[in-house]
Amino acid sequence: MAVKTYIQAITEAMDISLERDENVLIFGEDVGKNGGVFRATEGLQDKYGEERVFNTPLAESGIGGLAIGLTTQDYRPIMELQFFGFVYEVMDSIAGQMARGRFRFHNQRTFPIVVRSPYGGGTHTPEMHSDNLEALMAQTPGLRVIMPATAEDAKGLLLSAIESNDPVIFLEHLRLYRGVKGEVPEGYYTTPLDKAKVVRSGSNVTIITYGGMVPVSLKAVEVLAKEGIDAEVIDLRTVSPLDIETIGASVNKTGRVVVAQEAQRQAGIGAMVMSEISERFIMALQAPIGRVAAPDSIYPFALAENDWLPNMTDVVNAVKEVIDFD
Repeated sequence: MAVKTYIQAITEAMDISLERDENVLIFGEDVGKNGGVFRATEGLQDKYGEERVFNTPLAESGIGGLAIGLTTQDYRPIMELQFFGFVYEVMDSIAGQMARGRFRFHNQRTFPIVVRSPYGGGTHTPEMHSDNLEALMAQTPGLRVIMPATAEDAKGLLLSAIESNDPVIFLEHLRLYRGVKGEVPEGYYTTPLDKAKVVRSGSNVTIITYGGMVPVSLKAVEVLAKEGIDAEVIDLRTVSPLDIETIGASVNKTGRVVVAQEAQRQAGIGAMVMSEISERFIMALQAPIGRVAAPDSIYPFALAENDWLPNMTDVVNAVKEVIDFD
């Protein structure tokens, strides 16, 4: 297997999908000749032509409407939002139309749309470019929300998302684009949707996390191991719907849990995980569930983001508090 960056794996997944299915289209702001602001679609327009990989006006609402319309003609659109902080401009198309499609048409029509977009902090972007807004999507029935943390999963999950007949929100952490490398299988393969992954086995405590907080949590585990704490790490991968089976198996095994997210604490994915554990597996818990999250405030300007974002030390401290609970 070749070693690839996270963004190279994403590009490769789109390349394979375009080659395998002539109904796959890619469009968004500057995704054509420029290959997008992060070059995720670099070279794809040259290879497949302007009719299949093309630029749109700077109008997110128009991009969403186009995607919905194309599904009526049996296309499988991949629409890119340049940054997920701009999702408010297209919320009606996503939450009001795509997500309700199957229900509205009594399962007689499908809406196989992938909404690709970068998110997340740590790269000092301007305002409204780093927001973690996955909980907005997860609260909307009818949407899958996928947030890969590795290059291998980014490729396999994106290929699965493109083949799904349901609309998929596919969120790619900015810091991971070129900050993460890993072995990626060559050619076509898929990774199952809706399935979490135990990325590190452990016996003392479970850390449940996703996206950009997966590598942060794995670094925390290295520190904890030196102090004799054996932590298991679960990468949710799909944050809606949650893989309750994998979560429950780990909770029953360790009896102690910390959830870690980059997003603000209020009404986040972590809160959903905590409530599911409390309802389903509370008798297995030996301590209150710990939580690592950002403050409940607007995402700060770039100079302050390192003080605002959850970090490895936060994860380490949360785990120790859970371990030390009497």
